[in-house]
Amino acid sequence: MRRLPLAIVIAALVAAVVPIPAATIERLYSRGFYARLQPVVTTASSLVPLALIDVAVVLLLAALTITVTRVWRRSGWRAALRRAAGLLVVIAAAVYLWFLLFWGLNYRRVPLEEKLAYDAARIRREPALAFARQTVDRVNALVASPHTAGADDELSSALTDVAHKLGATRPPIVARPKRSLLEPYFRAAAIDGFTDPVFLEIVVNPDLLPFERPAVIAHEWAHLAGYADESEANFVAWLACIRASPGARYSGWLSAYEHVSAALPRDDRLALRAALSPAVVADLTASSQRFARSSPAVRAAANRAYDSYLKANRIEEGLANYNAVVRLMLGTEFSPEWDPQLRRE
Repeated sequence: MRRLPLAIVIAALVAAVVPIPAATIERLYSRGFYARLQPVVTTASSLVPLALIDVAVVLLLAALTITVTRVWRRSGWRAALRRAAGLLVVIAAAVYLWFLLFWGLNYRRVPLEEKLAYDAARIRREPALAFARQTVDRVNALVASPHTAGADDELSSALTDVAHKLGATRPPIVARPKRSLLEPYFRAAAIDGFTDPVFLEIVVNPDLLPFERPAVIAHEWAHLAGYADESEANFVAWLACIRASPGARYSGWLSAYEHVSAALPRDDRLALRAALSPAVVADLTASSQRFARSSPAVRAAANRAYDSYLKANRIEEGLANYNAVVRLMLGTEFSPEWDPQLRRE
């Protein structure tokens, strides 16, 4: 038992640096172990209305405080500091191993670009502008649709359908959004959603506007389906939304408009904005106002931390990976029904 903490730390270091072929991760983990694990863990965590990650953090901090305090009273503050440092190292290593096993290895799976009928030559200004104009037509037509709460059965079925079309061996189980003690932080940092990689549950910002919720929830569900990469989660969420209820379709196409228009030159962006209906512009303005209520300082710190997290998990683009979804939208071959075509072997 005395050797166990050292073994945990060594195992975590080995897991962090040892290269494993993406094809092996894809076959044995993402489509194998994780595909079987996720429905079990998400179903179990969904039985509890509270965010289990909150409970786990509170209990862990309480146990750590009690342990260090006892050492302090018995042996002094220097011994307490050494004990705290040692415990933090072991806890960090154990949490990292749990993270990899329960979700994190999905960062190392085969990228979607290598599975889809994808051609980078399609990523040019003219096709991007044509796609952007299509998003404008869609949102103008759908803006009057009733906005649902986001986590409805139709969107869930659509997510399952998309996962199947992309090669999932087992249907993922979706989770209803939970409340969290971190909600004030989400508001201040302008974080829309969070997928808990420990208990495979999701939390969304309670301030999300009704038309924003379907796209955000579908994005978090895509993470639960094993798409850890942010651009891939955005891509899967968009495909799910445009197959669901009119309100979800509006949310998905509006999200696509924002992504693709941001990648175009300024004059193109202004022309697209001018073509939007007043109701769509009002929604975009409301979304911008919600974002403006966040804290610039907290937002900047959160962005730096998450950028480092993504890069540590081998996403070289960091936060820019969110907008890399435009590459998938433009470079992928689709059927007339927006079914993504897979690469032919």
